[in-house]
Amino acid sequence: MDKMLKSFEKRIKRFLQLPLFMMVFGSLIFLLMAFCFTDDFINKQKNKPKVKSAYKEKETFLKQLLEKQSLTFEKINILLCAYKKEKELVLYVKSPEAKTYVKLKTYLICEQSGVLGPKRKQGDGQVPEGFYYINHFNPESAYHLSLGITYPNASDRIKTTAKDPGGAIYIHGECVTIGCMPMTNDKIKEIYVLALQAYQSGQKKIPVYSFPCQLTKENMEDLKSTYKTQPDLLAFWLNLKEGYDKFNSSKSELNIGTAKNGDYIFGD
Repeated sequence: MDKMLKSFEKRIKRFLQLPLFMMVFGSLIFLLMAFCFTDDFINKQKNKPKVKSAYKEKETFLKQLLEKQSLTFEKINILLCAYKKEKELVLYVKSPEAKTYVKLKTYLICEQSGVLGPKRKQGDGQVPEGFYYINHFNPESAYHLSLGITYPNASDRIKTTAKDPGGAIYIHGECVTIGCMPMTNDKIKEIYVLALQAYQSGQKKIPVYSFPCQLTKENMEDLKSTYKTQPDLLAFWLNLKEGYDKFNSSKSELNIGTAKNGDYIFGD
């Protein structure tokens, strides 16, 4: 009987160990593939003429800028906050292991179209307002270099009444726009290089938070006064302010969900 029990125990152990082995082995293969894919993507990007030129012009300057924050060029995460009224794009940075970001640099948005308020349809000329991620690196853009954002997101799709909410929203070079954020060719080089370095560091979802303005208490009072006949718009901005306040108090990436009515939900 003892021999039978021992034999049975051995079989059970083998059975339990096999899935664990396969799970560990599968995870290692996945990580290896992800590393190879990232490495291949970065190499292809860096071999493009405009990207190669951007690294040549900006790498030393950016390294020095990061060193002032005790950060290295090879290991960074970034986060971008856009403020339409102020025409500013603020770039935050941290090490991949850190939780909180620090402000690295504020860029002037060279030109903009539309008015304060979210983008809701194709052709409205509006710059989106909300919480997005970079989803496209274009090294051969007609606007020098460009970084696409995830507009329309889940919130935009719920809140729009248009059949076509539009798309193809970019942070790019040059100084012309219809709904995008032009930074000039010189400044997009810095932003693009830092975004690539963040991607290479493992940050596949680079946050881009876009606000109508700095949503301070004073500015909110001005918005309430100016847009008092547009309660839906004010309600939207109050929702954005929740995220604005949460980010500015923690300087950490937001945990964002979407309610059934399209409002943003901010978790811990």
